[in-house]
Amino acid sequence: MANIDPTPFLQAAAALLGPRGFTTDADVMAPWLTDWRGRFTGRALAMASPGSTAEVAALVRLCAAHRVAIVPQGGNSGMSGGATPDEGGAALLLSLRRMNAIRALDRENRMVTAEAGVILQTLHEAAAHEGLRFALTLGGKGSATIGGLVSTNAGGTQVLRHGSMRALVLGLEAVMADGAVFDTLVPLKKDNRGFDLKQVLIGSEGTMGIVTAATLKLDARVAGRAVLWAGLPSLQAARQLLLHAEARAGGALEGFEVMPRHSLEAVLSYLPGARAPLSENHAWHALIELVADSDAGDEGPANTGSGRLPELAETLLASAFEAGLISDATIAASETQAEAFWALRDSIAPAERALGPAVQHDISVPTPAMPGFVDHAVPLIEAAWPGTRAVGFGHLGDGNIHFHVIAPPGVDPAAWQAGDGKAISRQVHDLVTAWGGSISAEHGIGQLKRDELARLGDPVALDLLRRIKQALDPDGLMNPGKLI
Repeated sequence: MANIDPTPFLQAAAALLGPRGFTTDADVMAPWLTDWRGRFTGRALAMASPGSTAEVAALVRLCAAHRVAIVPQGGNSGMSGGATPDEGGAALLLSLRRMNAIRALDRENRMVTAEAGVILQTLHEAAAHEGLRFALTLGGKGSATIGGLVSTNAGGTQVLRHGSMRALVLGLEAVMADGAVFDTLVPLKKDNRGFDLKQVLIGSEGTMGIVTAATLKLDARVAGRAVLWAGLPSLQAARQLLLHAEARAGGALEGFEVMPRHSLEAVLSYLPGARAPLSENHAWHALIELVADSDAGDEGPANTGSGRLPELAETLLASAFEAGLISDATIAASETQAEAFWALRDSIAPAERALGPAVQHDISVPTPAMPGFVDHAVPLIEAAWPGTRAVGFGHLGDGNIHFHVIAPPGVDPAAWQAGDGKAISRQVHDLVTAWGGSISAEHGIGQLKRDELARLGDPVALDLLRRIKQALDPDGLMNPGKLI
């Protein structure tokens, strides 16, 4: 719209949505024009906040008629700049935050239909009120929204047992680039009428259409849990402990997170009142969660019944000690202590952010190769870039490692990010690709990794993505400059 007067569009959009749903006020828009990590700041023609799917559809039709690009945004908690407009100022920032209704919660059939603006923690509370749970959680649950989680195919700490968002979406509602509403909210156990079209939208980061609601799978509430913390000499030992836990605990194993000593020390310095779970220092730490679903009952099998859970946790640790897999460990003595253990894990990202500038990589490699990759990549990066500190932490069970490289002390953040930081990321992505992995495990591509995906992605896969994008969004108005 650089050479087109935007006034007719702005007037029509304001009339459509009213003052509550539309603004051009720079001060109102400002908090939403910078991404959570502070890497990207853009400008917007206006910010729209529709209150219903019908309003989204009408607005998209209006944008199509005036050739106005749309940048959808949920909680603005993304890690890859996927919900931030560019600096051109010609795009409309489309906030889904007003669409925050839980339309239906079916306790008997264990599913919930939630609008795109529903905050993850709110959904957790609604499910818990009905004796159920939504089995996806992450550190940003207080701000992340359902639409954003669907659009980025979010993962979190329970993927090991429940899968990513893609596995939890039963149905979807989305507004396409021409304003048509795609509606598969009512799920069918069997439906063989061609492609599963909702999967095209899941993980597409708003580049194919705008997610307005989703029907999601719910699970039985947790009747009990045991949270364990183990000290380990190496990530290789952590991998062996994971295999041991899978064999011993079976379906009761819900989470298995790892962190190096550096990450734990950063959190202890950052989090007021935080305490180390173990008295001795260890090179690596593992956070393990075992759960018993309410379905199993206290008389269920030893690896599922809540009454047997403490025994299972103690047996698991005792056998791990006997096998020489761990050197020290503890079991949370209360729910408060269990939450404190998880707070240590969930606070790694902000704690390391407080240390200073860093480049963060959300990567995955084949699960058995993860220890070898970290052992290879850490010294290689630190030797190539003197003064940096490379750390890896995350979801060992699904091969997803958050690989952060912290800048040397005293550097100018912006200059370092644009220079050495960019070169470091390029090297890390080359390493990941050489190990058969992915440069984006759960945070999406956004604008942060768009060029790297173009450089390293499989040419056939990239061509297919571009063909689908062209077919669904021929004018390129859906979140331009992101993903592809």
